[in-house]
Amino acid sequence: MNLEILTPEKKLYSGEVYGVQMPGISGSFEVLEKHAPLISALKAGRVKVLKDKQNNVVNFDIQSGFVEVLNNKVTVLVEGAVPVE
Repeated sequence: MNLEILTPEKKLYSGEVYGVQMPGISGSFEVLEKHAPLISALKAGRVKVLKDKQNNVVNFDIQSGFVEVLNNKVTVLVEGAVPVE
């Protein structure tokens, strides 16, 4: 599935991923391939990008925002985010 992480200033991440874990306002959740359509608010926290099934991950600390899941594409729109090493 395709993932994009966007802030008002720039595109932070774009590419094919296995899954993504996000901090929803009611609790953390994970989206995998062929997930049902979804729109959710996100709270400040950590987004964990699962690049493949071999546990290659990329983390981002985000401010609040929203996520849309539609047609195997995940779009994360946040006020601000920084990659975590």
